[in-house]
Amino acid sequence: MSKTFKVEIDCANCANLVENAAKKVEGVKDLSISFMTQKMKVVFEDGVDQDAVMANVIKAAKKVESDFEIL
Repeated sequence: MSKTFKVEIDCANCANLVENAAKKVEGVKDLSISFMTQKMKVVFEDGVDQDAVMANVIKAAKKVESDFEIL
């Protein structure tokens, strides 16, 4: 299952760094961030708690870019 989120990110390089960090989170099958559209698409692995995975994605993203926000 996948979901798309509106995000706030400052630059294309920051989006790339956040994307790479968030892809490593357990429960994430795939993840992509578009700086131009300010959207993040997350594909979850089957049977995971999506809220828990997203909490870990946000935590990983904020380690790389403290201003990262999901709107």
